[in-house]
Amino acid sequence: MKEQMRRRIRISAKGKELYKFINALHSSRVSCAGQYCKKDVFYGEIHSSGLDEVLKLAEKYDIELEHHEYNNVFIKIKKYRLRFGIIAGMILTLFGSLYFSNVVVSIDIQGNSTVSDREILAALDEVGIHRGKFIHDIDIKSCENELRVMLDDIAWAGIRRTGNRIVVEVTETVRKPDMVHERTPCNLVASKEADIISTTVYDGFLLHKVGDHVVEGTLLVSGVYADAYGRTVISHAMGKIRGRYKEKVEFSGEFKSVRREPSGEVENENYLKLFSLDIPLFIGKKEHEFTESEISEKKFEIFGKDLHIGTMKKKVTVFEQTETTLTEEELRDELMGKVYLYEKNFLSGDTEIIDRKISEKKTEEGITLTVEYVAEGNICEEREIFIK
Repeated sequence: MKEQMRRRIRISAKGKELYKFINALHSSRVSCAGQYCKKDVFYGEIHSSGLDEVLKLAEKYDIELEHHEYNNVFIKIKKYRLRFGIIAGMILTLFGSLYFSNVVVSIDIQGNSTVSDREILAALDEVGIHRGKFIHDIDIKSCENELRVMLDDIAWAGIRRTGNRIVVEVTETVRKPDMVHERTPCNLVASKEADIISTTVYDGFLLHKVGDHVVEGTLLVSGVYADAYGRTVISHAMGKIRGRYKEKVEFSGEFKSVRREPSGEVENENYLKLFSLDIPLFIGKKEHEFTESEISEKKFEIFGKDLHIGTMKKKVTVFEQTETTLTEEELRDELMGKVYLYEKNFLSGDTEIIDRKISEKKTEEGITLTVEYVAEGNICEEREIFIK
């Protein structure tokens, strides 16, 4: 490499006083290598620093001297010294090669079926293994032990490096199959105080009839009963007992409240994603106390495969915190919205609202709505039977 970087010049000399020139060259401080004569022409190789002295000797002895510089690494660098794009490309290529050979580019998980890749990747990230992590900073043995502790369903984990790829092999814990819930012996009890309006029993012994009033926790259908032959049967009680019951719910709100509303300011931020790094493609960023972000990502592809490099666009909506004062009508409408939302989410399905009474209590601070329902629905709740 050192020889490649040195500037060497090839010379050829001819003339009547050639041998005097050769003797003078040997007596000078110029180092000449690869010397030979062919057809009254002298050939040799000198260092560039001795060229001026050789030229003077040639002039002194009336020698025709030709010289040219070898096309070595130094010459090439000199030739392209002003082509900054090529130089920048070479530097980036060198940097990329060094970087990608020393960081985790991909993580391959093998052997999992119950535990998802996402769970394992999240656990690996916590122990310090993620894309873009310098491989030499990873303590593989320690990470294997921590991974087994963090995930209960992992019985064994092995981690190995293949180039810039991390391979994680796992063996999952084999668990006993859960008992089928439909086969577990149980009773049906009342989930709330109600009047029974209809009964349907698929398995078990019915203890109450239509018209009976039952309190919460009352045994409705027993999973323990005697069959036609007098034998005791323990089963999973099944059925539907519909009852009419009352329910009371309160909804409160204040006239004055602190709320967050969009300020109308929206900022768009662009990032270059390089593995786990988010490199901002903008200068300066305003700090806001309350914001919401919408993120969209696009990965670069090569031959149909996603690279771990891409772009990310973040749309930031700025909110401001303001104190709002509602009128009675506005607050009442807001509370009624909560009432309808409650009925949609908690009194839906096979539950039917028979009657609804709403009473209002108003104070200086706000309004409270008390809603009393009369509803009909299934009041059964399973209770497991414990057998000694």
